[in-house]
Amino acid sequence: MLSALRIAVVFAALAAPALAEGFVRGIDDLPLMEGLTDVQGAGTVFDSASGRIVETFAAGPVDAASVATFYADTLPQLGWRAEGPGAYVREDEHLTITTTENAAGLTVRFSLTPETE
Repeated sequence: MLSALRIAVVFAALAAPALAEGFVRGIDDLPLMEGLTDVQGAGTVFDSASGRIVETFAAGPVDAASVATFYADTLPQLGWRAEGPGAYVREDEHLTITTTENAAGLTVRFSLTPETE
């Protein structure tokens, strides 16, 4: 018979986003996909009267399709609803994820803004 602790550990492991390496800078509950690292000194993070505004970047030797798949699979588990390719909404926030290929691999831009009506 499994103890309550073992059951909790199993459920936590199942609910955890696959292949995440920490969290996106400035968005504490957004996992950073394995293979990406924060681009230091790039981006902006601040709170406004209408909500938080974050623009931050990560880069790594990954491909755009893998990034799209990772976030399409992971974000709904965290309460985000897809609005279109790379666009998500949760409560009163809008998240946009875009990618740009470069010589070193891929740069991913995360933009979080208050949802406007």
